[in-house]
Amino acid sequence: MPDAAPMIDIRNVTKRFGTFTAVADITLQIQAGEFLTLLGPSGCGKTTLLRMLSGFETPDAGSIHIAGQEVTHLAPYRRNVNQVFQSYALFPHMSVRDNIGFGLRMQKVSDVETRQRVAEVVDLVALGGFEDRMPHQLSGGQRQRVALARAIVPRPAVLLLDEPLSALDAKLRHQMQIELKRLQKRLGMTFVFVTHDQEEALTMSDRIAIFNQGRLEQLGTATDIYHQPRTAFVADFIGEANLLDAELLSRNGTTGLIRLAGGLEVQVPLSAWPRDEPRAILSVRPEKVCISAAPIEGAENSFEATITEEIFQGAIDHLVVRSDAGTVFTAVVANESAMMQAFHEGDRVWCGLHFDDLVVVGAKAMPVKNP
Repeated sequence: MPDAAPMIDIRNVTKRFGTFTAVADITLQIQAGEFLTLLGPSGCGKTTLLRMLSGFETPDAGSIHIAGQEVTHLAPYRRNVNQVFQSYALFPHMSVRDNIGFGLRMQKVSDVETRQRVAEVVDLVALGGFEDRMPHQLSGGQRQRVALARAIVPRPAVLLLDEPLSALDAKLRHQMQIELKRLQKRLGMTFVFVTHDQEEALTMSDRIAIFNQGRLEQLGTATDIYHQPRTAFVADFIGEANLLDAELLSRNGTTGLIRLAGGLEVQVPLSAWPRDEPRAILSVRPEKVCISAAPIEGAENSFEATITEEIFQGAIDHLVVRSDAGTVFTAVVANESAMMQAFHEGDRVWCGLHFDDLVVVGAKAMPVKNP
C-alpha cells in the first residue's frame, strides 16, 4: 500500500526579504492529523514559513500544497486553514459567543447551525457558562480558549498556531500545553505549531522540525531529536548537552579510542564515528553521565573525577565534574530522597559513559587542543 498523501506538502520553498534569506529551500511533508511543531530561536524562519502556509506571505521559489491543492499563490481566505495568533486577536466589543461564531457568520452559515456548532466547541474547550462574557472579563487562559474555539469552529483542514501560549504564566502555560494536545487528538485535526520553547515542543509534538538560520536542521520525533541529535546546534538547542571536541586515536575491531578535549581517553563504537574523519564533535546529555562513589559496572567507559561545582535544584542536582585527565562534564543526578547519598563539591567520584549515550553531532575541522 502506498503512503497516504500528506496534508501539507512544502516543496523547495524559499523566502527572501531584500538580501536576507528568511527561509532557504525547505522541503517538508506534514501528515493528516499530525501535531507538528516548528521550533527554533528568534529569526530562524519558523514564523515566516507559517505565514506562507496561511497565505500572508508568498514564497519566492517553491510550492505549497494543502489537502492535494496547490495554494502557493492563493489568498488566505481561499485556503482551508485557520490561525491562532499570539495576541489572540479577539473582538473586544463582542461576547464570547459572538467571537466564536464570527467566522461562521462570514461564511453565511445559518443561524441554527451556527448556534449548534458554537455550542459544540464551547463544550469542547470548557467555556460553558462564559458565552455572554466580554473578552476583558476573561482570564488569559480563557481568552486563549476563545481564540482556539473561533479557529476550529469552521472546521478547517489545518490549524496554524503562532506561539499562542507565550502570554500565559508558567503554570497556566503548562496546563494549556496538555489541554491543547488533548484537543488536537480529539479533533483529529492537523496542527502546525510555532514556538521557541523546547519544553513546549517536547511536551506536545508528534514530530518537531528544528530550524536554524532559515534552514531545516532536523525533523523527527521528540525522542529521536533528543537522544539522536544530528548536529551540534540541535544537541545544544534541545535540552542540555556536553559538546566536546574529539580526536580518533586508534581503531580496534568495532571500537575506537578517542581523546576528548581536556585529555580524557574513552572508547566509542566505530559505527557512530563519521567515516574517514579523524576528528568530530561528541554530544553527551548531562543525565547520561553516571556518577557513583564506586567504580561503575556495565559502563564501557569508567573514570575517576572530582566534583568542582554543585547546584541544588530540588529534585535534581547539577554537578560539574572534572576528570583526572582534565575533561570537564556537566552531570545531573536525582535527589530521590533525603536519605540517599548526596554528592558535594570537592568529592571524589567515579563517572561512567555508555556507548549508546555518546552521539557524534558533526565533524571537527580543527585539531583538538590537549592540555
